[in-house]
Amino acid sequence: MNGLLWLLPCLAGMLMAVQGSINGQVSKVIGTLEGNFLMHSVGLAIIFLLLFVVGIGDGDWRKLPELPWYGYLSGLINVVIIYGVMVSIPRLGAASATTAIVAGQVATAVLIDWLGMFGLEKTPFSYTQAVGVAVLALGVKLLLVK
Repeated sequence: MNGLLWLLPCLAGMLMAVQGSINGQVSKVIGTLEGNFLMHSVGLAIIFLLLFVVGIGDGDWRKLPELPWYGYLSGLINVVIIYGVMVSIPRLGAASATTAIVAGQVATAVLIDWLGMFGLEKTPFSYTQAVGVAVLALGVKLLLVK
């Protein structure tokens, strides 16, 4: 498999830990919902510039009616994710909260793959996946022990 293909999600994960820590601080200073609004406003401004000023988008807005209904849930889900990160990291610490986030992501991703949800191809569930999710859950528990 292409090394760069593996590097991108690794970088995204690293940036999620950084973003979560920053968002936790923003939450302390201006409030959780206010910080959530700020994060989305800055992101929207950057995406707007990239799409409509720089013109680097590669999609086709005319296909918007073809979008499945659940495609519109992504914005709502992102608000909940950012809120959860902003609340959990200052209280649990970056390592514990991020480990819990990753454990939840992986457990949900295994389920999504197994069921073939959201247009993805079904992937058989395996014993090793179950063990991996259990080890991640144990890691969350160990990081929460003070």
